[in-house]
Amino acid sequence: MAARGFAVPGKPGLRLRTLADVFAYAAAEGVQLRIDGTEVQVRRPKAGRPGRRAFVSGKRKQNTIKPTVISDGRGRLLWCGATRPGRMHDVTAVRTEGIEDLLRQYPTVRAKVDSGYQGLARDFPDQVSAPPKKPAKDATDAQRTEYNIARKAQSSQRICGEHAIAEPKQWRPLQRYIGRREHFEDTMLAIACLVSDRCTER
Repeated sequence: MAARGFAVPGKPGLRLRTLADVFAYAAAEGVQLRIDGTEVQVRRPKAGRPGRRAFVSGKRKQNTIKPTVISDGRGRLLWCGATRPGRMHDVTAVRTEGIEDLLRQYPTVRAKVDSGYQGLARDFPDQVSAPPKKPAKDATDAQRTEYNIARKAQSSQRICGEHAIAEPKQWRPLQRYIGRREHFEDTMLAIACLVSDRCTER
């Protein structure tokens, strides 16, 4: 089930299995992507085990594993992967998956991301859109107002990606994963593939 791939709306015979598949599909169909990372709490590794600290999320202060989710503008799940320990930053996870090479290979592909991908938006400003940086402490009221308007506008365009993340995490195994960590990715992919099949009906 984990290797089945992700369903494509309107194309029953096509399945997306890799990040490269997603970019090729987005380029061919003019789909604007929503990219976001999510975290699932996992059991704490035993004391003394190498790499134990790698699972401690700086954001949640828990032991987590972090997959990356990609959806289209209607919140339909297109891909889930780049699964990394929770300590790794969101943008680092997708960079190690080769997203920079794919953005260069498919210059027409556009993506909306959250503030965790500011570095990617900086390197690819014509393709990746992230929320504006928070104004400095000495910013004027006009600058703060402009920031809030831009942030809310970008957030409203990105909210469908949050919905795509929420659906797989409604399944009990992903509310708090208590299995072996080496089996997490297969479990996540199997559930995400089932969710994507349902998403094509929208």
